[in-house]
Amino acid sequence: MAKRVLVVEDNELNLKLFCDLLRAHDYVAEPVRDGREAVDSARAFTPDLIIMDIQLPHVSGLELIETLKGDADLSAIPIMAVTAYAGKGDEERIRAAGAESYVSKPISVMRFVESVESLLAAAPKPAGEEKAPGPDEAGDAPPVT
Repeated sequence: MAKRVLVVEDNELNLKLFCDLLRAHDYVAEPVRDGREAVDSARAFTPDLIIMDIQLPHVSGLELIETLKGDADLSAIPIMAVTAYAGKGDEERIRAAGAESYVSKPISVMRFVESVESLLAAAPKPAGEEKAPGPDEAGDAPPVT
């Protein structure tokens, strides 16, 4: 099943670029243009990853990250922050808010895709998606001496 990615970005060109890149790599991308809708969209869409612009009108991406990480139902979803305003200390503030990854704009297409793949690979599997243990993992194999 394709992984689902919620993209919160107010700039139409960036939103299209991110969603097109994700779809080209077989992800299901859900665009959100207004940060005020991000939390409700995350609940409805149940993404495996959230890509969050930090500079949004009406609400800060940092505030949204903190809200998402403070929500018991959404806190396990990894967040990749994306921002054009990378100043001294920004990455630390973004990570302190709860983002697992940080990419600065203009983005490198390769770095963007690699960051998405890395976050999704490291994310905990939802219940029912865990791999069944093999014989060695299940304890059925005799101990090696």
